Amino acid sequence: MTAGASIPVDLLPDLPCDETAAPVFRAPWEAQAFAMAVALHQQGLFTWPEWAAALTAEIRRAQAEGDPDTGETYYRHWLAALERLVIEKGAASSHGLQDRAAAWDRAARATPHGQPIMLP
Repeated sequence: MTAGASIPVDLLPDLPCDETAAPVFRAPWEAQAFAMAVALHQQGLFTWPEWAAALTAEIRRAQAEGDPDTGETYYRHWLAALERLVIEKGAASSHGLQDRAAAWDRAARATPHGQPIMLP
């Protein structure tokens, strides 16, 4: 996935990018988290300034708790900020997110390696 004109990467602090300014992802889930944030913004759930503030707050919280800030945990902060915003905006509950994460974990454990994970 590359950053397009509709994604104001200048408002996304510390976004890892390659030499062409395209976001860099270490794993598929990172790209999916990025895409979810973009999609929820496009649907009007939050503004980019709200997103940038939530992500900045999450990074600061993690650093205060000892995150070494090496870039390896960036998308963990991204996901935590996304979950927090989704809950604050009333799009999902904390309990609902926990239930979905548990269902995903069960499905992943039951899926043979190399096969797509299917949620019930």
